[in-house]
Amino acid sequence: MADATSLLLGLEGLEVRSVTRLGDGSRVVEVVTADPAAARCPDCKITSDSVKGHAVTRPRDIRYGDDPILLRWNKTRYYCQNSGCERRSFTESLQQVPPRRRTTTRLRTQIGRSIGEAARSVIEVAAAAGVSWPTAHAAFVEHAEEVLADVEPVRVLGIDETRRGKPRWLRDKDGARFVRVDPWDTGFVDLSGDQGLLGQVEGRTSATVTDWLTAQTDEFRQQVTHVAIDPSAAYAAAVTAELLPNAQVVVDHFHLIKLANDMVTAVRRRVTFDAYGRRGRKQDPEWANRHRLLTAREKLAPKSFAKMWNSLIDNDPSGQIIIAYIAKEELRQLLSAARDNADDTDIRDRLYRFYAWCADADIPEVTRLATTIETWWPAVLAFLHTGITNARTEGYNRLVKQVKRVACGFRNTENSRRRIRFHCTRTQRANVHFHC
Repeated sequence: MADATSLLLGLEGLEVRSVTRLGDGSRVVEVVTADPAAARCPDCKITSDSVKGHAVTRPRDIRYGDDPILLRWNKTRYYCQNSGCERRSFTESLQQVPPRRRTTTRLRTQIGRSIGEAARSVIEVAAAAGVSWPTAHAAFVEHAEEVLADVEPVRVLGIDETRRGKPRWLRDKDGARFVRVDPWDTGFVDLSGDQGLLGQVEGRTSATVTDWLTAQTDEFRQQVTHVAIDPSAAYAAAVTAELLPNAQVVVDHFHLIKLANDMVTAVRRRVTFDAYGRRGRKQDPEWANRHRLLTAREKLAPKSFAKMWNSLIDNDPSGQIIIAYIAKEELRQLLSAARDNADDTDIRDRLYRFYAWCADADIPEVTRLATTIETWWPAVLAFLHTGITNARTEGYNRLVKQVKRVACGFRNTENSRRRIRFHCTRTQRANVHFHC
C-alpha cells in the first residue's frame, strides 16, 4: 500500500508512510526520504552516514482535488565526513524539493506555466496555489529563464510597435514644466521561421531599433534579407545598409490600404462639411454609405454597390467622394498584383493607372496618398515581388495587449518583456516538444 501511495503521490525520492485526514478535510501526508543520493554532501558529493539530527519541513505541493494536501517531510541532517570539505553539515534534499525551498519543483513549474502560457495574473495563480505573489513571480522567472531560447538568425524580420500604457504628463528633467510621455514598445518577430517574438524594447524611434539590432550577433544581421514594417520613417531609417547589409525593406500592404481608407474618410468628411457646414448625420447619403465606401469592391453585393454609387452620384455634385473611392480601389488593384503573381509589365500598368487617376483627380487628399506611394515605392515593389506581410507581427501585437490587460500594466519593463515573450512563444515550444 505504501508503494502504491508513493507512486500516486509522484514525488521521486520520497516514500509515503501515512496519510491522515484533519477535521477541515485536509489530508496530511507523512513522507520520508527514499533516495540514497539525498545523503550526499552538496559540495563534495560524498555520501555520509553520520547523523546529526532530524527535521520536519512542510513543502507546498500541487493540489489534488478540492481538499488541500499538506506534506510533512521527515528528513535527516548529516555531518560531512570529508575532512577537506568546508561544509560541516547538511540536510537531505531532492531534485523535487531543493535545499531551502518551501515549494516543490513541480509546483513552481506549474505556477510558471500558468502565468506564462495561459497569460494569467500572478496574484490569481498565487492564490490558487496557496503561495505569495513574490513566490509565484519568482517561480515564473525561474521557469521562463529555463525554457526561453536565445535568438537565432532569421531571414525575414518583422518590426511593429504597441502602446505600453496611457499617455501621461510628467515633469521634465529640470522639473520646470510638464511634458507628455507617450509610452510605446517596439517588437521584433521572426516572419520566416518558428521563433515567434524575438524581443521587445522600449520606444519606437530609430535609435530603439538600431540599439536592438546592434545587440544581435553579426551572423544575425548578415542573414536578414527582408524587413517588414508599416510606413514608418523611423523604422525605415534604422534599417540601414551598415546594420543589415543584405536586407530589403518591405512595407506592409495592410497599412497602405488603411491609408487609402483614411483618405476616403477625410474626403467624405470635408465634402459633408462644405455642403452642410456640419458633421455628417444619419440622413446624409455620404454618412449612410460610409461603411460601403471602406469595403472592398468585390465584397459588395451588386445591389449594395449600386445603391451606394447612385446615392453619391445624385447627392455629391462635386463627385469627389466617388473619385476618392475609385483611387482607393485602384491602389487595391495595384497591391493585389502580389496575390496575382503579376509580372513587372502588369505592375507598371497598374501603377500608371493609379498615378494617372490621382493626377487627374486634383484632390489634396488623393494627391497626398499618391505622394506616399511614390515615397515608399521601392518598399511597395518589394512587397509585390515577395508577398511578405506583417500579419504575423500584428497577431503577436494582439497577444501583447492581452498580457498587458491581464497584468493591469507593468511597472518593471524587464518583467513586461519576459512575460510577453514567454506568452508569444508558447506555440513554438509546444511544436518543438511535439516533434521531439
